[in-house]
Amino acid sequence: TLRTEERQRLARERREEREKQHAAKETQILEKERKAKLQYEKQLEERQRKLKEMKQKEEQRRAAVEEKRKQKIEEEKERYEAVLHRTLERSQRLETRQKRWSWGGSVTPDSESKAGKQQLKRSPSTASLKQAEAAVSKRLSSSAALLSAPDRARRSQLSPLDSSVISRLLAPTQASLARSKSAATLSAD
Repeated sequence: TLRTEERQRLARERREEREKQHAAKETQILEKERKAKLQYEKQLEERQRKLKEMKQKEEQRRAAVEEKRKQKIEEEKERYEAVLHRTLERSQRLETRQKRWSWGGSVTPDSESKAGKQQLKRSPSTASLKQAEAAVSKRLSSSAALLSAPDRARRSQLSPLDSSVISRLLAPTQASLARSKSAATLSAD
């Protein structure tokens, strides 16, 4: 009986020892699983944080590019307006200079009525002068057309404002017409 009791006690101790080992293994496994889960959650949070930072950086970069583009458009608009303003000023200066240096002076309604009255007072020789003027203006217009013919292709590429300025510059001025008139009358005499 002592031997059987001893065997039973030893068997019970071995069983308890195995159960303890088994419980220790289970707790180790559970601890490992808990650590792995924490590690995974940490990595997931880190990945989400990095993605969020990348999105913010991308949005900032896009905003900077958009701001730069708007600024460039604004600068180009200002430059274009400045060029347009300078061109208008030049064309106005050219007009005033042409009026100032032409023999006919500036054309106003008052000056036109005076010119009409003076033509009525002129002698019959004005008819021959008008004929000479018509011949000279015809020559000038044909020569201007010949000169400007190769430039027409280039002028078609210009803006309407530039082409009007160029055509105004190519047209014969009142002063050149008056000089041609006086030359025609001198050669007719």
